[in-house]
Amino acid sequence: MPQLPEIVDLFAGPGGWDIAARWFNVPAVGIEWDVDACQTRLAAKLDTREGDVRKYGPADFDRASALAGSPPCQTYTVAGAGKGREALDRVLYFAERMAAGEDVTARLGGLDDERTALVLEPLRWVIEAKKAGRPYEVIMLEQVPSVLPVWKAMKWILEGMGYSADYGILRAEEFGVPQTRRRAVLIARLEGVARLPKPTHRPYDKKVSRRAGDQSRLPWVSMGDVLTRPEPFVVISNYGTGGDPKARGRRTSSEPAFTVTGKVSRNRVETMDGRDANPARITLPEAGQLQTFPTDYHWSGRDISQQIGNAIPPRLAAYIIAAALNLGDEALREIFPDLAVARTNIDT
Repeated sequence: MPQLPEIVDLFAGPGGWDIAARWFNVPAVGIEWDVDACQTRLAAKLDTREGDVRKYGPADFDRASALAGSPPCQTYTVAGAGKGREALDRVLYFAERMAAGEDVTARLGGLDDERTALVLEPLRWVIEAKKAGRPYEVIMLEQVPSVLPVWKAMKWILEGMGYSADYGILRAEEFGVPQTRRRAVLIARLEGVARLPKPTHRPYDKKVSRRAGDQSRLPWVSMGDVLTRPEPFVVISNYGTGGDPKARGRRTSSEPAFTVTGKVSRNRVETMDGRDANPARITLPEAGQLQTFPTDYHWSGRDISQQIGNAIPPRLAAYIIAAALNLGDEALREIFPDLAVARTNIDT
């Protein structure tokens, strides 16, 4: 296995990137400003700097040669007010000006929601590291799908700085995560060719059996595969579908969960014959399992459901890290034994 770098994780949350790094024995340090998420990280014994990423820079983490980050997504999500989407053109303009060497800090403060500008913090770190003569060898970023245009712009900027970069939308269930969660991901490498990880599991399709489809891939992982409940169940979404608030989506325990959000506990759970399940809601430990955190993860502090919903699933992060660091097939199979079935299909 190649020499492993240290990762600095911006917007580290409760530890999605860092738990994945730990699985590979890759050192990681996370920056997080939320006190409650820091309590969870402390309980998990994750190296943490509590504070605002804007108050730090590459010089504060001179051992780190890899950069990871999941900037706050609230203003970009479909469920949110959408201020990030409205400001997207301005964000892309600021990215171009940053690449041209301008300091846009003051103008970023003029955005309606300060969290919108945080998506550009990784770019600031990359530019500062290059100016200091210690450019990051690897960059890994993820966000909600509506941020894809920002990653596209950053790909162009990074290639101008000598990186190879790749970006796109990854579907979490195609990487063994027991939920449908689409994420915009960017990977960049200073040496070698950057490629997004190749899926190992079949995409979820409600109209198709999980045993159907590409037989070189594993079936998607269902809620029933990871949650210990006495009988099959149905989850009724808290959100309406197709713009109709009364049309609640339904998933059985033989399907992946809906995207796990901070409101996951509002989803009702029933038995197959319509009775209240026991428990009748997705519990916080169950939500963590659907996000692929360890079963015994010590969630701490307040707003735990929000901590869980905001995190990158560690299993998805592991695939991204393996691809970005070029760790190879065997490294993934060592931490995910189920991949032995699909070993010829993993290509990082």
